[in-house]
Amino acid sequence: MASTARRPATAWGQRLALAICAAVLAGLPVTATAGGDIERLVAAYPAFLERIEGNMLVWKDGTRMPIDDGKPAKAFEALLDQPGIKDMFRWPYPTGAEATPPAFQVDPGRIRHQALFDKMYGDCTKGQTTAKLVEVVWLPKKSGQKLLVTQVNGVAEKLAAVSKVLDELPARFDSFLFPSAGTYVCRKIAGTDRPSVHGAGIAIDIALKHAHYWRWTKPGADGRYPFKNSIPPEIVTAFEAQGFIWGGRWYHYDTMHFEYRPELIGAR
Repeated sequence: MASTARRPATAWGQRLALAICAAVLAGLPVTATAGGDIERLVAAYPAFLERIEGNMLVWKDGTRMPIDDGKPAKAFEALLDQPGIKDMFRWPYPTGAEATPPAFQVDPGRIRHQALFDKMYGDCTKGQTTAKLVEVVWLPKKSGQKLLVTQVNGVAEKLAAVSKVLDELPARFDSFLFPSAGTYVCRKIAGTDRPSVHGAGIAIDIALKHAHYWRWTKPGADGRYPFKNSIPPEIVTAFEAQGFIWGGRWYHYDTMHFEYRPELIGAR
């Protein structure tokens, strides 16, 4: 350890040290982001992303976006409000794990670099998403509800594949699945000024009857929100197999919510 401490600090090392100090002071878990995360991002969206050049994410149309915005000392709310691309991988997404209470303020996938999503799916406030929406019949055998989802990145086909699997589940799962609480809607996330991914057409909320949401819950005596969930793991597994992450993996949980984020769980 002594010899390591004497090594000259690199710019990256200095930024990492600052990030660790900031995380500790803010009470956040300390994690590291590997270059492999950005490689998975490129692989997850082959229709749009081409390569990595240094600190730049290069799009197929030549657009270049910085991966690390050079601002590591971000408090929790700043990670949500002003994230860089690298910040999206702040916490690893626990695919396949049981629905256990996440650690304090660990929200894997809740950080979204808005410019990236707007460029791929369009900005709904500018009318750029509606022409890309198609209908998906949700649980055709049991429900037949028609939902609007984007066809960009094959999201509609992925959701249809999820629907096919869920349609075959026993009747005891029905009340968790339909009617769906909705897909596309151009709005902000409740209590924030951040755009909802529902406006991109990549998210679905399943039935409200068994849903739990952190904003509907009173914090405990320690000021933290107790984790609640009723969604069966069979449903979560079906979504994750097609590249959708689940809001039940978040400390700020939203258990009815799923969104297409294959870069986080390795689905293609």
